[in-house]
Amino acid sequence: MQKSTRLATMFKALGDPTRLRIFTFLRACCCPVAIEETGDVRPVLGASVGEVCCQVTGSDRITSTISFHLKALRQAGLIRMERRGKQMICSICGEGVAALIAYLQQPIPPSGSDCCEVNTPAPREEAQMQKGASE
Repeated sequence: MQKSTRLATMFKALGDPTRLRIFTFLRACCCPVAIEETGDVRPVLGASVGEVCCQVTGSDRITSTISFHLKALRQAGLIRMERRGKQMICSICGEGVAALIAYLQQPIPPSGSDCCEVNTPAPREEAQMQKGASE
């Protein structure tokens, strides 16, 4: 997939409010460890699809709508989905996020560069226009 097509797919995926909420939730919940009520520490590398559903819709049932949105985010390269036992675990895809960050951090060309043609009058025409405006 071309770089511009990949970026467009990512931005399109994040352009949907539900997918943006899912992505934001997954970004916030990816922490290195979780402490259980028993005091046990376990690694957390993502949220289950059920946890995503509960967070986004308020329901503990997985809906086809959430599955559709997760698929779009996965195909855009923004999240990963991995089966662990009976659960599907979702997590942010660091490479996809890095590609977005790299794109957004590219310097913007200074005005007057060759990126855009601007129809500016030649200096002589500009002087005549200013002279005509002052009369």
